[in-house]
Amino acid sequence: MNTTPSGAAREIGVGLISVGWMGKLHSRAYQVLPSVYPELGLKPRLVHAADTAEDRAAYARDVLGYEKASTDYRAVLDDPDVEVVSICAPNMLHHEIGIAAAKAGKPFWIEKPVGRGAEETAEVAAAARVAGVVTSIGYNYRHAPAVERARQLVAEGRLGRITNVRATFFSGYASEPKGALSWRFKRELAGHGALGDLMSHVVDLVSYVVAPIREVSALTSTVYTERPILPMGSGTHFAVIEDGEMAQVENDDYTAALVRFHGDAVGTLEASRTIVGPQCGIGFEIYGTDGSLTWNFERMNELRVALDRSGPHQGYTTVLGNGHMGDYASFQPGPGNSMGYDDLKVIEAKKFLAAVAGIEHHNSTIDDAHAVAEVISAAAASAESGAWEPVPDVAGATFGHQARS
Repeated sequence: MNTTPSGAAREIGVGLISVGWMGKLHSRAYQVLPSVYPELGLKPRLVHAADTAEDRAAYARDVLGYEKASTDYRAVLDDPDVEVVSICAPNMLHHEIGIAAAKAGKPFWIEKPVGRGAEETAEVAAAARVAGVVTSIGYNYRHAPAVERARQLVAEGRLGRITNVRATFFSGYASEPKGALSWRFKRELAGHGALGDLMSHVVDLVSYVVAPIREVSALTSTVYTERPILPMGSGTHFAVIEDGEMAQVENDDYTAALVRFHGDAVGTLEASRTIVGPQCGIGFEIYGTDGSLTWNFERMNELRVALDRSGPHQGYTTVLGNGHMGDYASFQPGPGNSMGYDDLKVIEAKKFLAAVAGIEHHNSTIDDAHAVAEVISAAAASAESGAWEPVPDVAGATFGHQARS
């Protein structure tokens, strides 16, 4: 990290691997970080971006403002001016690039899932541990101020003993039967479908707010078994193709799981990418002996809380986002002013760079990603076996506050 005179912001050289939608979000997050968090004294410098598509690499340089652009990610990792790396490539490349970044000694912020299963994720985690590099994972929903407040209420015991949890991620991005057969629908490229793509966010949320999951019983189903072919790199999983050549969908559209947490709580988790209605319907309901709360991303700036079992104020109170919730005050002056998805990536960038700089350590880590991957792998095994499957513990995960059994 570059040193600067006292009182001046410290520059951190940033590298980006893959310049798609998520790479653009990471870039914008770095760019606005100094104005949102001036107290950190950090100034990201966009140094080097890489994408296999030459037009995207040029976009990174000419529009996003990176000083250099390449078509090989190794050039980013080899660049001495790059001090941290954002890895936003498709799932099948996360394992290779994550290990390469660790071996290059570069702290990295990587999108989920880190691997196509627990084994790949564990290998990336091991490489990061050996290298001693700071890591951060793209579990952006956990950074919503209402989610941070929910976690605080659970930790303080305001809900009493947590008894049961319901959580979902219902998304309609694949609800169109003629939606393109992108890489997300191919097992070799994506790994699991809704189970890996969407349920991983659900698992992270409930683990972060409540407690780690210790046992799971799951099922999966594929709603549309064929889709029209989309050439690699020519569009997104939102593309619709009329009268295209059809090919097999290789992973799941829907998944559901019964779970047992460490401690006494139990729960139900669901995820779907083909549902009609919800668009980004990730949320949870948490019930305790003294109260409950509920949150959904589609109403991200609201938390519904019930803390009166039998008095005059029974039922839910809707609490608007405010300065007592997470990082809300860094973005908005008061309740009623909404935050959005992109803001959560700014919070994620802040937590990542603050950890790199040794200021604070509130970032999600590769150990969290490994812990989530173990739950997903156990769920996949359960869907095959029909039996309850245990979830191995992962040391170092930054998950919930409920006592382990």
